[in-house]
Amino acid sequence: MIKEFYKPLIAVYILQCILGLCICYVLYKCFPQHQFYWSMISVVLVIAPDSKDSNRLAFDRIKANILGSSIGLLLFLIRIPNLFLICIGVILTIVIGIFLKLNSALRSALSALVIVMIHEEGPNSTWHIALERTGCVMIGCIIGLLITLAFNSFSSLKKQGNKVDE
Repeated sequence: MIKEFYKPLIAVYILQCILGLCICYVLYKCFPQHQFYWSMISVVLVIAPDSKDSNRLAFDRIKANILGSSIGLLLFLIRIPNLFLICIGVILTIVIGIFLKLNSALRSALSALVIVMIHEEGPNSTWHIALERTGCVMIGCIIGLLITLAFNSFSSLKKQGNKVDE
């Protein structure tokens, strides 16, 4: 089992996650009035440990996050008991996600839905909260995608360089 951690793919995945978390944490510390802690969750949901399909998975997870947070934002505007709305959101997210062929990214969609919809009831509970959470989820997704693309382009350049040397 310990040998698994020495594989280059695992080390790269760890580095990608740490880098994404650090970027989102800097945003969280620099802008404490905003909810960038949700970006930290999104960034690790978007980054994939397997490099062969990581670009496609990152794009699918971003689509899924957009789906889940959009449904959460729309349902947030309806003022009925929260648990009932979350259940409706889960159903809608799964059905639409399957229709859009995002099966492998449904967990990301459901996470985004819950992030946007969970809130404290009270006078300060406005649609601005849901909109801000949606934005923070999207920022985490974009950071995760950019990290994935950067690492994959570096990896492909390295492979091309090795082929030229042969």
